[in-house]
Amino acid sequence: MKLPYFLIDAFTDQAFTGNPAAVYVLNAPLSDVLMQKIAAEMNLSETAFVLQDRNATRLRWFTPTTEVDLCGHATLASAHALFTAIDQPQRGVITFDSASGALTCEQTPAGIRLDFPATPPSPMPTDADICKQLGVTDPIYFGRSKFDYLIHLSREEDVLGLAPNFSALAGIATRGFIVTAEANAPDLDFVSRFFAPATGVNEDPVTGSAHCCLGPYWARHLNKPALQAAQRSQRGGSLAVEVVADRVLLTGRAILVGRGELLL
Repeated sequence: MKLPYFLIDAFTDQAFTGNPAAVYVLNAPLSDVLMQKIAAEMNLSETAFVLQDRNATRLRWFTPTTEVDLCGHATLASAHALFTAIDQPQRGVITFDSASGALTCEQTPAGIRLDFPATPPSPMPTDADICKQLGVTDPIYFGRSKFDYLIHLSREEDVLGLAPNFSALAGIATRGFIVTAEANAPDLDFVSRFFAPATGVNEDPVTGSAHCCLGPYWARHLNKPALQAAQRSQRGGSLAVEVVADRVLLTGRAILVGRGELLL
């Protein structure tokens, strides 16, 4: 059996930046076990599987070690594949059926706009051990969303300088840790980094789903619903974030950098 796939860099328009994802557009279902093995073989932060049938376009996401309930960059990559890379490209709007409900992806002049559920954080007492393992001191805010911890630091330089203890963080029961600060650049509102060692991803290059938490937080903190964001990983990437009621609109670009076949 031959399974074609696309390798797409998401939240960027330049190859070898942003967040890479493998996208498999399937003609027939695969078992959960096989999809997880394929994701481990690809060894990217996310591998996406798209299955189209008469009733829906289904989307699932796997890290090298586990399936996740929501992934922004692999959704963007999947939409980009269906809009531009398959033999009969779709146009306009795609709605994926996912573990997080219906996710609409729309082509716009600024890129592909993803309509995602908001996952705002709730404040909680600062966890000294988490701060220690992240290398954080004196956070402005410490909270948690449905998926992740959120820590707001006073300076962008503090975010950039973090060197977390990934082995210790992997033992904490959460999907990941978002660390953020107000941006220095005048054309940006905030920056962030995202660490998820428990899911097999020490640092994710650009995390769309983390901005479902960051968007509501910064919209409230800065009193503006439309924001420009950058994730300050080694690869780096950027996106526009707009909060509309209980939804977050994430707009970014993607680029096809390769394609191939998995032989089974």
